Amino acid sequence: MPIATVNPANGETLKTYEAMGEEEIERRLQLAQATFRTYRTTSFAERAGLLNRAAELLDDATQDIARVMTTEMGKPVKQARAEAAKCAKAMRWYAEHAESLLADEEPAAYDVKDSGASRALVRYRPLGPVLAVMPWNFPLWQVIRFAAPALMAGNVGLLKHASNVPQTALFLEDLFHQAGYPEGCFQTLLVGSGAIDDILRDERVKAATLTGSEPAGRAVASTAGDMVKKTVLELGGSDPYIVMPSADVDRAAEIAVTARVQNNGQSCIAAKRFIVHTDVYDRFAERFVEGMKALKVGDPLEEDTEVGPLSSEQGRTDLEELVDDARRSGASVLCGGERPDGPGWYYPPTVVADVSREMRIHREETFGPVATLYRAADLDEAVLIANDSAFGLSSNVWTRDEAEVDRFVRDLEAGGVFVNGMTASHPAFPFGGVKRSGYGRELSGHGIREFCNITTVWHGA
Repeated sequence: MPIATVNPANGETLKTYEAMGEEEIERRLQLAQATFRTYRTTSFAERAGLLNRAAELLDDATQDIARVMTTEMGKPVKQARAEAAKCAKAMRWYAEHAESLLADEEPAAYDVKDSGASRALVRYRPLGPVLAVMPWNFPLWQVIRFAAPALMAGNVGLLKHASNVPQTALFLEDLFHQAGYPEGCFQTLLVGSGAIDDILRDERVKAATLTGSEPAGRAVASTAGDMVKKTVLELGGSDPYIVMPSADVDRAAEIAVTARVQNNGQSCIAAKRFIVHTDVYDRFAERFVEGMKALKVGDPLEEDTEVGPLSSEQGRTDLEELVDDARRSGASVLCGGERPDGPGWYYPPTVVADVSREMRIHREETFGPVATLYRAADLDEAVLIANDSAFGLSSNVWTRDEAEVDRFVRDLEAGGVFVNGMTASHPAFPFGGVKRSGYGRELSGHGIREFCNITTVWHGA
């Protein structure tokens, strides 16, 4: 894939970039290593000052960078502005909380004595340069949720962003530079995916984090395993959205529309499989389909647009193939399901019912505004359908029955269970999944400690 901005609303190539050569990559690796030696000794107060300044600059640039994101990958511009605001919020959160999250931990006095020590503690120390391989769908947020905790922990970052969002990638490097970070604290590497293996194998790179496809995750994990380097992987999801009879069904259907089509349906934590108890299935389906049909699809730069184009022509083709395969195999398409005429990589909000386990759409992630609808006879069947997936990122359950909540929390195979609401990420809560959705956690105290050397300090009596 060329490193280029291609407007998905019309297919026009707006700007192209040359990939960095070996000499430039080497220069940047040297700079990252040299900068880490001194940056790691800075105080939390110094780091917080820099990160807060970056948040201020991001606030000032929100209008401009939102338009860039929309032009590069097609998200509605109102959502792009909200993404920028969310990033600034997370930066301020880590600036405020990092010191307490990484404070020295003292074991119980009994255990210290039992170990033969006069005193002991656990200290969190930074690892060094961390490679971040990031996707296009949330081109600011995916990076900031890595960069804010990593920089506050004393690490330095090397960003290999998706090739279709180069302007956003360069904006991020400039943002941290303008905030006053030492040169080399955060660098964007304009390289193709073929360069990742050599960069990760370099001894100066100490760890990696990747958000993206399962094949990309496997490749990075394989190389990192060969080099014995820490990785955090978030590889997508096919999140269940379960509605039980005690739920507020109208509200569940209303939120379901947003949960499915946020970011044009191109979100790892978007609800994708809607599993509804048979007693309320017809009512939910009617309202859900009405809501999907009512969405305004159009130019993502217009303020009232709710669903814009998919990020690429290939992405639309992949989605079409899943829907067409389901239709041929006996599924019912309740709305949408047909490519519109005209320029741009648009696909309509679509609901597919009567889905069977043999269909591709049941097994594969639908990365676009396409929902699958399932009927469940009872809670046990709802759990079986929900867990019948290779993915396990997050989940949504709608019920007023606390016993049912306990069962779902106990039995759903996912990194999150959101009750009577849609999945969302927040800096205070850990984010990540199980099964083929990856491993490790981002955000919260768990996320900031992922790239730390957890060091035992023991003093003899």
